[in-house]
Amino acid sequence: MSVTDRAQLAAQVLIVEDEVEHADVMAEALRRPGHVCTVVHTVKDAAEELRLGAFDVIVTDLRMPGSGGTELAGVGVVAPDGADAGLRVLEAARRLQPAAETVLVTAHGDVPTARAAFKSGAYDFIQKPLDLEVFRNLVNRAAETVLLRHQNSALRDQVEQAGFEGIIATSEPMRRVLRTVRTVAASNIPVLITGESGTGKELLAQSVHRNSKRAAGRYAPFNCAGQSESLLEDALFGHVRGAYTGADKDRAGVFEYADGGTVFLDEIGDMPLTMQAKLLRVLESGEVVRLGSNEPRKVDVRFVSATNRDLRELVKGGTFREDLFFRINGSHVTIPPLRERREDIPPLVAHAVDRYAAQLSPGGQVPSVSDAAMMRLTAYAWPGNVRQLMNVVQNMVIQCLSEALAPGQKPMIDLRHIPDDVRANGADEGDAGGASLAGTSLEQIEKRAIRETLRLTNGNREQAATLLGIGERTLYRKLKDYGLR
Repeated sequence: MSVTDRAQLAAQVLIVEDEVEHADVMAEALRRPGHVCTVVHTVKDAAEELRLGAFDVIVTDLRMPGSGGTELAGVGVVAPDGADAGLRVLEAARRLQPAAETVLVTAHGDVPTARAAFKSGAYDFIQKPLDLEVFRNLVNRAAETVLLRHQNSALRDQVEQAGFEGIIATSEPMRRVLRTVRTVAASNIPVLITGESGTGKELLAQSVHRNSKRAAGRYAPFNCAGQSESLLEDALFGHVRGAYTGADKDRAGVFEYADGGTVFLDEIGDMPLTMQAKLLRVLESGEVVRLGSNEPRKVDVRFVSATNRDLRELVKGGTFREDLFFRINGSHVTIPPLRERREDIPPLVAHAVDRYAAQLSPGGQVPSVSDAAMMRLTAYAWPGNVRQLMNVVQNMVIQCLSEALAPGQKPMIDLRHIPDDVRANGADEGDAGGASLAGTSLEQIEKRAIRETLRLTNGNREQAATLLGIGERTLYRKLKDYGLR
């Protein structure tokens, strides 16, 4: 079963119940179908979990006399001592976990209050004493509702991304990037794409062209890095016969070649200052002058540029013209590094495995990827971003397909196929998928790691202990200490 399939079978459930034994009974009832439960006994602890965790379903008792009055941190919701404390949990959940569903547990006399809560956004309520089968089915339905919502959202995202061939984007940061590109693609606005090396800037530039009104025209990419001024001018603007020794015939430059289409200049931050002035004149006038000629030639191009450098800092340092920066910065798109959008790693890996397997063994078997290998790939920081990931996956596919298999055995990429430097290093210190952990207690960080690993392994504690690098006994003790099931 794949990682994705397992994630769909198990829901993350937060149980808020001041009676310890009752909370344990509810958690055990939900653990059997595969849900991962976090149990807390006070409103204060519920607030902390809602702020730091990620839940699909929140189950909360309506009245918790022993919970104590408190302000839910970060949301400004005051929960009175016991009375309707569950409503305050519901309100905090709406603010901090808007994608989750909430189930209220009530006594018989609280039914009118629970019905009012139902009208204000709770998924449903259930009365005490609990029929555990009914309770389990109710939570299952709530979890399925959340899952269906996620699936519908994913389908909408796929529709939004239609036409952006080759771009894998399931994370919200990359979906925002694609929405911006879709918005500006149809115009003639210059686009500046920034991001670290290997994030896919040229792929995005190609998408701008393919989704523009100039898609039938030429797309002309050129890398400015390491080019002298004379070579740049010749390449971009062309020359006439006799312009310099060896120029035995006229040649059009990139701008003329792409007339009616799109010019993409990569690493524009490396362009010499004197060449920047000549480029600015072309962008302002729409005319190029070939080397060795005085005759201007009209060109009509869409201009897209990219750099892995901070152009504003270059402007401050005097190595990049401010007027050129304003001219090319019509729409600024920044591609986040892969370590800040780890949700994209599993689909990128799957796409790369399919691609390289088809190249290396046409018509042959496509290797699967073990959960442990995917976990390690997702945890790595990827300083070389998508380009580095693609190279690593290509080598892993080669190794996997080169192995001798027993009859009927299917190829699988496992930890042994991952390069030593990737296998030995996890996420960046202090990084958690792009979210800052500053000010978060070590206990909460450890609890979060355990909870997310249990979700990946569908509650398999033996496998979770292996991935976390601790013994099973240690994991069992921490599950008990943290109220995790």
